[in-house]
Amino acid sequence: MGKVYDLAVIGGGVLGLAHAITAARAGQRVVLIERERRANGASIRNFGFITVTGQERGESWALARRTRDVWAEIAPLAGIAVEHRGLYLTARSPEALAVIAAFLDTEMGEHCRLVAPEAFRAATQGMGGSDLLGALYSPHELRVESRLAIPQLARWAQASLGIDILPETVAFSSVPPRIATSRGEIAAGRVVVCPGDDFSTLWPDRIAAYRLRRCRLSMLRLADPGFRLPAALMSDLSLTRYAGYAALPEAAALKAKLLAEQPRHYANGVHLIVAQGADGSLIVGDSHHYDDLPGPFAPASAEQDILDEYARAFGHAAPPVLERWVGTYASADDRTYLVDTPADNVRLVIVTGGTGASTSFGIAERVLNGLL
Repeated sequence: MGKVYDLAVIGGGVLGLAHAITAARAGQRVVLIERERRANGASIRNFGFITVTGQERGESWALARRTRDVWAEIAPLAGIAVEHRGLYLTARSPEALAVIAAFLDTEMGEHCRLVAPEAFRAATQGMGGSDLLGALYSPHELRVESRLAIPQLARWAQASLGIDILPETVAFSSVPPRIATSRGEIAAGRVVVCPGDDFSTLWPDRIAAYRLRRCRLSMLRLADPGFRLPAALMSDLSLTRYAGYAALPEAAALKAKLLAEQPRHYANGVHLIVAQGADGSLIVGDSHHYDDLPGPFAPASAEQDILDEYARAFGHAAPPVLERWVGTYASADDRTYLVDTPADNVRLVIVTGGTGASTSFGIAERVLNGLL
């Protein structure tokens, strides 16, 4: 008889890895099943930005805080570099300043502060347009290089935690005790399914009940600007996209102003994040287009709008584009993640708000506390 596992995790993206690592650290025997040779979807096609400030108030914000703490603990253990810490978010209008002031009055503003334009420019080596009125600073965020960090996390999970990882393996079933896969049966007492935006392979009827769509995003890597940023950077558009800000009453006036002034940015779902890698290059994005099955054809206007917002926010044109790519992730209108129970010993878990890097470890702890 083959090896018997306490837990099988299906899906090797950041959410699946978070469940596998959390269970293994709790003493469980874990196998991780991944259909590709390595994670190649949304988990690596992003900023690697573990975002706390701006997450939806309440549960999502708490999950992000916990996930940030776990990343801070395991990144050095896994040999993953934290590229930088913290966040600056620029404000170019009185309406944007009003949203920041309201945010700072909430519990989510703890340890955050408003910095003057001169302080922002000093910290960012002169960035900031002539209309800059100030910037929100948050110390809470971490940033890793996703395309390197996710494979490294998997290697560490395998070598140090004893997790068996089965790449290029498709799971055809997910109900214990015998899981049928393309490499034969696997014995496990419990299963967590983390399918990402694969809505068809496992539990399609359960997933269909949540009326999920997919979001396609466009992102860019830009050449080294010749200086190091002290933190990740965002701009005014983020104040009307991230629910932690956008749900505040003061955000309505800002949204009306930005819709009037930058309608195409809104049509392309553009807001700005700028994060810097160890080689100095900038990861910049992103846009958002929603559909049941978004095509692979991203409009050129989305890239133009991302670069335009960079120039508006930081007062100079963006460096040359080195790479461009698209990614897709599961999206829902009424939740940031879902946990479904197809059977007593099975959990179906999907992040539905594009916050996998920021909330996965917190979600995994909650799921496994109930399942194990």
